[in-house]
Amino acid sequence: MRSKLRIDEQLVSKCREYAVDIADGIQEHIDKNTTTSVERTVARLFGIDGVEEGTEVPFPNIVVDNVLEAGKLDRGIAYWLGNAMLELGKEPQEIAEMVALGKLSLTELKEHKLADIREKITELVDKKVAVIEGTKKRREELQEKLPPGPKPWLYVIVATGNIYEDVTQARAAARQGADIVAVIRSTAQSLLDYVPYGATTEGFGGTYATQENFRIMREGLDEVGEETGRYIQLVNYASGLAMPEITAMGAIERLDMMLNDAMYGILFRDINMKRTFIDQYFSRMINAFAGIIINTGEDNYLTTADAVAEAHTVIASQFINEELAYRSGLKAEQMGLGHAFEINPDIKDGFLLEIAQAQLIRQLFPDAPLKYMPPTKYMTGNIFKGHLQDGMFNLASIMTGQSIQLLGMLTEAIHTPFLSDRALSIENAKYIFNNARSLSEEISFKEDGKIQQRADKVLVETEDMLKGIAEKGLMPAIEEGMFADITRPIAGGKGADGVVEKAESYYNPFMEIFKENLGI
Repeated sequence: MRSKLRIDEQLVSKCREYAVDIADGIQEHIDKNTTTSVERTVARLFGIDGVEEGTEVPFPNIVVDNVLEAGKLDRGIAYWLGNAMLELGKEPQEIAEMVALGKLSLTELKEHKLADIREKITELVDKKVAVIEGTKKRREELQEKLPPGPKPWLYVIVATGNIYEDVTQARAAARQGADIVAVIRSTAQSLLDYVPYGATTEGFGGTYATQENFRIMREGLDEVGEETGRYIQLVNYASGLAMPEITAMGAIERLDMMLNDAMYGILFRDINMKRTFIDQYFSRMINAFAGIIINTGEDNYLTTADAVAEAHTVIASQFINEELAYRSGLKAEQMGLGHAFEINPDIKDGFLLEIAQAQLIRQLFPDAPLKYMPPTKYMTGNIFKGHLQDGMFNLASIMTGQSIQLLGMLTEAIHTPFLSDRALSIENAKYIFNNARSLSEEISFKEDGKIQQRADKVLVETEDMLKGIAEKGLMPAIEEGMFADITRPIAGGKGADGVVEKAESYYNPFMEIFKENLGI
């Protein structure tokens, strides 16, 4: 795409240098520690699944807690599971069930050498990794047979609380033209330090993210994809206290996108930042290996802060998210960096300011499949004005070459969308995208015009903010409230007790394989 704005490339280089410095400080912490959720993910990748009858506690939680309570999780759950397999000659699931019944304590078994454990579990680990590779290959085959629609992809959400009703609504949306379906999670699932099990038919404001729900929705979208001749992409949330576990389940069940931000859980769910940075690292590594596109959450900043005054915070966060994503092995083509159309519609020339922001982000991250979020903050319940706001949002998107378009709903701020609301939103976007398909190739911006001047100002403010964060460190910056006008204490938040310092003998065979394959 030909550049539209004149951008100070030296300033952009400085932004990326500061992002590297910021990520260096976080990476040191990540490399020294693991978490209970990372270890539960390893247990799931070993094949441990299901819940204890009566208590409904997941078996991955049971085995990890068994080792944690003995004070020996610093070696990693893979060591203890492999040791038990070698000592007892049993499979991981059998071992987990013995622990649940109180018949076995993993740390009380005779300990074998790590080299012997590696040899014992190699075949199992390779087999589990091959499952993810096979799922990725299957996606590629289906997308070649049934190519997704043109960008911007039309992205809609379903949120009934019942997975079977979600499937019905998702199929209807796909038939109307949606390219991507996201299943909204039940309220507060991000605060659960485990993953619920099985198909679920009750939820609050959404449907629980479970592996069975992923499978059911994937099957439903594959069927409607064959019917419409387009591969329909599936999205869910890899965030919260069980972030990497949900990612692993998504990798197995062929989700195509995951909401997987480095800081969203810290800022908006008050999850401990030391834990979140470790979890996002392994979670994103799995996504990178599985060929999944991540979506970041900078759009949320503008729901609590002003979109004009704090525009630079969105871009500063995108630079940080980009650098942290690279360190997990993600390619630029897998980074759905988020931003939003949230400028107050009563501001004079507000649309010009929005074009400046969207175009600037497009040019700063040319290979990223940018995720553009619709107006929500200033939706009033006036459905006619709301439908027009969504139309302006769609026009801004096609003018600036956005990639993933979460469609606005004219009934935003009134109720959960009806099927008819979703159909009107799809019709709105299809009309504008088709009529203005080549608009971005026909326009340029005045060198000293308002759009150029606004982009220059935001980039200068972004560089200044990143410089300040690099000097003090990302965790202190979050503690001071530099993002979204929200402050979070470094030692506070939920899940802090799930961080464990690694021993020198720490062992995670999946991380080793992913790193090798991703060239990290």
